[in-house]
Amino acid sequence: MSAIIDLRSDTVTRPTAAMRQAMAQAEVGDDVFGEDPTVNKLQTKVAELLGKPASLFTPTGVMANQLALKCHTQPGDEVIVEEASHIFNYETAAPSILSNVQLHTIKGTRGILRVEQLGPAVRSNAYYMQRTSLICLENTHNSGGGTIYPLDEIKSISAFAKTRGISLHLDGARLWNVWAATGIHPKEYAQYFDSVAVCFSKGLGAPVGSALAGSIELIQKARKFRKVFGGGMRQAGIIAAGALFALENHIDLLKEDHNKAQFFARAIAAIPNFVIDLESVQTNIVISDISKTGKTADEIIAILKNKGVLLTDVGRTKIRAVMHMDVSMEQVETAANIIKEVFKA
Repeated sequence: MSAIIDLRSDTVTRPTAAMRQAMAQAEVGDDVFGEDPTVNKLQTKVAELLGKPASLFTPTGVMANQLALKCHTQPGDEVIVEEASHIFNYETAAPSILSNVQLHTIKGTRGILRVEQLGPAVRSNAYYMQRTSLICLENTHNSGGGTIYPLDEIKSISAFAKTRGISLHLDGARLWNVWAATGIHPKEYAQYFDSVAVCFSKGLGAPVGSALAGSIELIQKARKFRKVFGGGMRQAGIIAAGALFALENHIDLLKEDHNKAQFFARAIAAIPNFVIDLESVQTNIVISDISKTGKTADEIIAILKNKGVLLTDVGRTKIRAVMHMDVSMEQVETAANIIKEVFKA
């Protein structure tokens, strides 16, 4: 069998030689004391990119999101999320464990909520009702197929949230992909949110790390809870240097991943019984509905693994391919040809 082509996620990327060198040479200090110069430089850069007063480096994207929930809510509150969101489906019930809040899910279109859906979901002020304290959006939307949240819709939702006294958080793990795809600067999106989480270990190719940005007060609060959650790091500049290098060198590479996704989607859409919503392929993710094949996602994934192509599932009837900097266009073409060969009948 030829070399494995790993399309499971953009998290499988490995640091480049230049990134490793930057990490090895990083100036470090004790970040728990706020004394790591490389972490501080990264946090300043992220805050500037997002137009926020401050940011906080975290080990993971889940921690960045959960710190936001912790800072914006009180135990017993309710948080509105889209039903296929990462926070609801892939963060191991952390909101209920760490913040003692419950999630109110709303079904969106390709992961996108419309402002008119939110009014009926907000709880009344009756004493026996939980308080709706936070709305979370996701951009790009992972399970929606890497879809980009329309900026006009974000503006409308932000205005609605302000009138109702509800905070607004953005899970912007792949916000860098939005920047690459639209040319719209991240701060144009971030200005409408009270907090924004971003990730460096997905398409940007850093080995570790995410960040939460917001007001100085919110980030001071988040720093304390980061310690509570076990995320206080010491000489973290070594990994922060990888994130800095990624921000400074890899943003433009995301456009190549988007081109790979377009090619892959069109190729796979030609296979009988593989259904792809081509309009949803807006960045680096391709989701195929394989229910017409008569096989489950797990069965399809196992067959392709034996052929050297690695994919993941999105439920029982959908499979996902994610393009990233560690897979070439040639490998993407090879993967598509393998899938066509296996399922051409």
